[in-house]
Amino acid sequence: MTDIITRAPVKAWRMLVLGVLAQAAGTMLVSTPAYLIPLLHLERGMSLAEAGALAAAPTLGMVTTLVLWGHLADRHGERWVIAGGLALTAVFALAASADSDVLGFGALLLLGGAASASVNSASGRIVVGWFPRRRRGTAMGIRQMSQPLGVAVAALVVPGLADVGGIAAPLLVSAAATGLLAVLCALGVENPPRTSAVPGAPAGANPYRRSGFLARVHAVSLLLVFPQFLLSTFGMVWLIAGLGWDAAAAGALIAGSQFVGAFGRIAVGALSDRVGSRMRVLRWVAVSGVVVMAALALVAALEAGAAAAVVLVIATSVTVADNGLAFTSVAEAAGSAWSGKALGIQNTGQFVAASAVGPVMGVLITAVGFPLAFALTALVPLAAYPLIPRHDEHAA
Repeated sequence: MTDIITRAPVKAWRMLVLGVLAQAAGTMLVSTPAYLIPLLHLERGMSLAEAGALAAAPTLGMVTTLVLWGHLADRHGERWVIAGGLALTAVFALAASADSDVLGFGALLLLGGAASASVNSASGRIVVGWFPRRRRGTAMGIRQMSQPLGVAVAALVVPGLADVGGIAAPLLVSAAATGLLAVLCALGVENPPRTSAVPGAPAGANPYRRSGFLARVHAVSLLLVFPQFLLSTFGMVWLIAGLGWDAAAAGALIAGSQFVGAFGRIAVGALSDRVGSRMRVLRWVAVSGVVVMAALALVAALEAGAAAAVVLVIATSVTVADNGLAFTSVAEAAGSAWSGKALGIQNTGQFVAASAVGPVMGVLITAVGFPLAFALTALVPLAAYPLIPRHDEHAA
């Protein structure tokens, strides 16, 4: 394919940068409660199951609105979906910072997560809309940096801010970040050119009726997201409560692992561009997930401090590597008239699983300990492997 076809316009890279920053800001809010778990559990006496349920509230909120935001992006474009959702996220984060009631706090976190879901589907549409196929894997890998970047920032700043200013302080920072990005996206985001219908026109043929490709990718992603959210939710707790690390060192390691994972997503996306198949690389990622979770179980059982740190960084990187591949494949298979809804369904399945990770794994870890919990989680990517389609699929 010629360089003219594969070259992405400069404007596409500007849209990508705004999309990355927007989703990173939203992810910071969604991740903040997870990094309050040590404070809530060790200092305020909440059980792991209770604290895990609170940490799951923003993710649960996202589940309720992902398809709706995707539908709005399909019909009306990405610009105001992203900017409006971030503005609402800032409002709910600000309100949560002032609410001391546990139920009210959890409800506002849920609403903040519901608003932040606007960025997930719409920013994915921007990548597919502005970038040619031979560059989409790399571009979506960069876009997928936003999640580990947001998680890393939360891991770095939330524990320290909470120690100094209580629970309210990190939420105020999230409100400021999402508010700023709402303004920047309103000014800078441009909807990509559409190859078929204009915004508001009737949608094209339902891609779910064409084949089972999308359903299988959704199912695979639902399974593969489980070890990812296990590590992002309880990795820091394991380092502190299981291995005796102090909070600052544990937060630094988690943040570092997220940064490594972010660049790993780019590498995996670029690899899929080079080999010409998202699904082939996705199979490699699933096998790697089994290996790293088994290795993590081993070092957890041995309580090997230095080895645990290395394996945790590797495992965190591997378990986030599938997201960009699946996202790109879903958007390419769905086509421009359905990509927002399809990406919303994709994320809904992932976050349904993620919402269960906090309370379910909190109970499991309490019952059997971290090593066995990690070992059982290695079975999840093993179950996902046979579901991965053999070949990619593209909309006409």
